[in-house]
Amino acid sequence: MPPTATDVDVFEESRGRLGAIAYRLLGSASEAEDAVQETFLRWQAADHGRIEVPEAWLTKVLTNLCLNQLASARVRREAYVGHWLPEPLLAGDPLLGPAETVEQRESVSFAVLVLLERLLPTERAVYVLREAFDYPHREIAAILDISEAASQQILHRAREHVADGKVRARVDAAAARRVVEEFLAAATGGRPEELARLLAADAVSVGDGGGKVPARARAVEGAAAVAKFFWGLFRPTAAKRAMVGGRAEFHVWSANGGPAAVAVVDGRVVGVLCLQVTADGIAAVHNQVNPDKLERATALWAAAEHGEPLVTVF
Repeated sequence: MPPTATDVDVFEESRGRLGAIAYRLLGSASEAEDAVQETFLRWQAADHGRIEVPEAWLTKVLTNLCLNQLASARVRREAYVGHWLPEPLLAGDPLLGPAETVEQRESVSFAVLVLLERLLPTERAVYVLREAFDYPHREIAAILDISEAASQQILHRAREHVADGKVRARVDAAAARRVVEEFLAAATGGRPEELARLLAADAVSVGDGGGKVPARARAVEGAAAVAKFFWGLFRPTAAKRAMVGGRAEFHVWSANGGPAAVAVVDGRVVGVLCLQVTADGIAAVHNQVNPDKLERATALWAAAEHGEPLVTVF
């Protein structure tokens, strides 16, 4: 029997939550949307009369689809060229999901998504469902076909793994924005010493070009090295203009709920720099320049009111 209009409405009411869960589990907007669509197809084919709690059924199906995807993704990422970083989501993207609590905001931050890559698929699922969506362990156990005790143990282990890599206390959003502005001004103004002062002593920079855009194969570590790297990166040359297709406009923005710089060439997003701003300075810069992971950002950017760029380089 085909689904009724009511059945479709039930799914649509859950679509936003399902997408937000899938993105946190996969770190990829396109893969998250594919998982949501596959969940819808399975919902269409299901015997709805036998489903007591649609939300629980949908969450279980989606989560297990994502777990299967994570298992195969690990194999693909072993062959990935350079560092693999998540796909950034610009402010206003519905896949960002809820942001009422600190845990919800942290769970979608670029820094935590990078840390979640350390976890086993089941650890990641428990962490996301509990920390970001406040599912009780009883429901998580039913979704993952494990015991409540196992869910609690897995969460404890996952929290430890994530906490090991968390940075020092963050600063407020307004202060973080000012730091991004100062970072861009120093990097584009050819002032590596001033740039180094903005960085934490153990700052790190990681880029993802996916083999399609040049990016360092190894992370850059230490304030002096990171400052020198960005001083060279922002130094204008004809070769860089040719590579990106023109002069790049840099805007101070928000990505994954945190401070970021968005590089745009002729309306196309060519880079998103997510900065981890802490009380000790900028602890990390994650630079996503893989064009395959910036298509969604470009579409959102085209619909956004973004004003004039802070700086234009190359």
